[in-house]
Amino acid sequence: MYDVNVEVTPLPGIGVRKEFEAGDGRRVGVISHRDGKIELIVSKSEDPDACLASLPMSADEAGALANLLGAPQLVAQLTEEHRELPGINTRQLTVKSGSPYDGRTLGDTQIRTRTGVSVVAVMRAGQVLPSPAPDFTFTAGDMVVAVGTSEGLESALKILLHG
Repeated sequence: MYDVNVEVTPLPGIGVRKEFEAGDGRRVGVISHRDGKIELIVSKSEDPDACLASLPMSADEAGALANLLGAPQLVAQLTEEHRELPGINTRQLTVKSGSPYDGRTLGDTQIRTRTGVSVVAVMRAGQVLPSPAPDFTFTAGDMVVAVGTSEGLESALKILLHG
């Protein structure tokens, strides 16, 4: 394991480049353009200004990618913290389009009361929203990070899927 340092470089007239050096020496980053455009980049190890790959992304695509990368990391961290507590599991649950709780609140689900499961965070558009209150409103695509028993987590998933 090594420390990962994120470097932030202003790009006058363009925006900001944020990147880090991967274990193999390549640089991976994001350019946030002043006009709101987002670009995922991979640079050569020997020349950080020489781009190997560039992928323009919409804000929604960038948010989805951040959820894909961030939620598993958060779940892994919580799983490690609960490793020595038998019967306690951490799982990510997705609020899918068409869920009866898309556009409704956490309190409406009554997940804690019905399953004993605690919702500890929600990942939305790359942002971690910790300890959501009962009035937190879900949106399709939200990754719900929940802690509880295996049975409780399975029941919580069914609630988010079917009500």
